[in-house]
Amino acid sequence: MTVAVTGASGQLGRLVVEALLKDGSQPVVAVVRDPAKVADLAARGVEVRVASYDDPEALERAFQGVDRVLLVSGNEFTKRVAQHTNVLRAAERAGVKLLAYTSIPQAGRNPLILAQEHIGTEAALAGASIPTVLLRNGWYWENYTGGLAHAIETGVLYGAAGEGKVSGAARADYAEAAARVLTTDGHEGKVYELGGDETLSYAELAQVISEVAGKPVRYQDLPQADYAAALQGAGLDAGYAAALADADAGIADGILAVDSGDLQRLLGRPSTPVAEVLLAALS
Repeated sequence: MTVAVTGASGQLGRLVVEALLKDGSQPVVAVVRDPAKVADLAARGVEVRVASYDDPEALERAFQGVDRVLLVSGNEFTKRVAQHTNVLRAAERAGVKLLAYTSIPQAGRNPLILAQEHIGTEAALAGASIPTVLLRNGWYWENYTGGLAHAIETGVLYGAAGEGKVSGAARADYAEAAARVLTTDGHEGKVYELGGDETLSYAELAQVISEVAGKPVRYQDLPQADYAAALQGAGLDAGYAAALADADAGIADGILAVDSGDLQRLLGRPSTPVAEVLLAALS
C-alpha cells in the first residue's frame, strides 16, 4: 500500500512524512510544488511528485498507484475550496482508496472566518465517490511561539480570548495522528475531533510561559477590534489580522475547546505538553 501527502514541504506535511518514515510500513509519496524543498526527503527514499492544487492533471498523475492520500489544507485563502476539490476529483480519477483531510474543530457549527473554507471543503468531500476521513485538527501550540520572544521581553501576552480555553497540541502530534490514519485500517467515514490534553485559558498559557522563561508574563485581554489593529500594527495584513482576532473571539466562545479524546486514542499516548513546545521554541 502506498500513501501520499500533499503539501509535503510545508510545516505539517513534512512532519507527517517524517512520521510515516518512522513507521516504515508503507511506501511514501510527497506531493509538492517545488521538489528542491524536499530533496532531503527524496534522499531518504521518499518518492517526490510535482503538482500544485491548481493543476488537476498533475494531481491525477501524482496520485497514480497511490492507495491513501492526506490532503493537507492549503494556505491560499479564498482559493482553498476550489483547490481542495481539485485534489478530491484527481484522487477519484486515480482510483485512490481513502482521502483524509485536515480540517478544523466542530466544522459543522464553527463560525470562525478561518473555518469557512474548511466547511466548504467538507461539503465537497461529503459527495465524494471514494471513502474520506476528516481530521479536524485543533490549535497548534506553535501558533503562540511566533510571539513568544515578544511576550517574554514585555512581560505581556496579548489576545482577545477572554476567559475562553483552547485545547492545543504540538503540530507533530497532529502529524503523527494523520500518519496513523494513513497506515491503519477502519477510518473510512470517520470524523475525528482532535485536541490536546491541556485545555488552557490565555491567562493559564501566560503562566506556563512565565515558568518556562523564568520571568513573569501576564495575559492582557483586548477587545477584538483592538487586537486586530495591534496585529496589523505588528506587520500582518488586515485580512489575516482580522481572522486571528476572530479566532480568539471563537476561543472565548469555546469553539476550540476539544475534549473528545480522539487525538489521544490515535496516538496511543497523551499529547505533548505545551511547556515542551515552548521550551523547544526557545532553544
